[in-house]
Amino acid sequence: MTQDKPLSAEAWLEALGLPSADRNYLPGHERVQMLLDAAQATGIVFHRPLLRIRVAGTNGKGSTAHFLAQALQTSGYKIGLYTSPHIVRFHERMRIQGADVSNVELIRLMEILMPLALDVGASYFETATVLALSHFSMQQVDVEILEAGVGAKLDATTAVPADVGVLTPVALDHQDWLGDDLATIAQDKAYVFQDCAMKVSAPQLAEVTQLLNDLDSTIVTAKPLREPLTMLGAHQQENAGVAWQVLQQLQHQHDIFSSLDMSQCKQAIVQTQVAGRLQQLHYQTHDFYLDAAHNSHAVQALLPMLSSLAHTFDVIILCSRQDRDLSECVPWLKPFTHKMVVMTGHGVHEYTTVSDALTVETQEIVSGRFLVLGSFITLGEVLRWMGKHEL
Repeated sequence: MTQDKPLSAEAWLEALGLPSADRNYLPGHERVQMLLDAAQATGIVFHRPLLRIRVAGTNGKGSTAHFLAQALQTSGYKIGLYTSPHIVRFHERMRIQGADVSNVELIRLMEILMPLALDVGASYFETATVLALSHFSMQQVDVEILEAGVGAKLDATTAVPADVGVLTPVALDHQDWLGDDLATIAQDKAYVFQDCAMKVSAPQLAEVTQLLNDLDSTIVTAKPLREPLTMLGAHQQENAGVAWQVLQQLQHQHDIFSSLDMSQCKQAIVQTQVAGRLQQLHYQTHDFYLDAAHNSHAVQALLPMLSSLAHTFDVIILCSRQDRDLSECVPWLKPFTHKMVVMTGHGVHEYTTVSDALTVETQEIVSGRFLVLGSFITLGEVLRWMGKHEL
């Protein structure tokens, strides 16, 4: 498709929906395979990397993927990292050596793939996944790290083979797609291990642990990394421990990675920072903490850290999607704040948008401390409200 004036990547993506189009989940691998085949017919060659790592789970997927990417990148490997959703720009979803895909490169790929994606009926996330695989292959990365979108069994990221399967903590979420009980959800997400030679899990709830033990005795359970991290929160030590376990197994079991400098890897993990994970920002006279905790399990994981961030927050803003109710989290958070602003998927609320809430609440406090919890779309709204367009 030729344009007299090149469109932005975001404008191209309007053909498949806005960032929230990730919600329009289409399970299955058929469309991804059709799109990969169609892309190959146009001349795109999909090189198998030295290593492909899949990461699935309910919470901690992105942090774990970033820990792995930073450690392997520091060790001299060329790393392609695919995560979702994005916070501000779609480009964040596909990074090589920590750098977002450029607008020029993304549009070049879209010119090839978007018409094909529309022809096969590929979803927003499926198209994004094939864009990432194409980008990584054309740039001939050594290692691909693919974060699953929803579940694992029918997720676009598991449509291609992998060498390492990683499962982060599993909890109730996306029940409309994955099932109403923990065992069913865990069964779906455990597909991340399918055909992988190396399998690593975070510590899990007892019900999930039993299911994994019955499913596959070769799954290794990681221990938290007992090192002070740049990332805040004890839950991040669990995520770091998963990444550390993968690295240890790579060094011991994979010839290509036998020369990994584990001291260097650990230091890279310790220094890793990921946007939207208790991210601290100063805006005008206010201090903000932003976290993508958008389900009960994620909010609960933050609680031990909150008292150390502020004696008492002036305002905590809790947001969720229309199909999710976080009302049970409110009593957990109230001891940490003077005021709760709740904007969940149920009920009538004081504010229509997060921007409206921020505008009013910051005007009423001279120098405030704010905590905003919600999806990546929520955090993107906060950053745009602040005028901070770079992560």
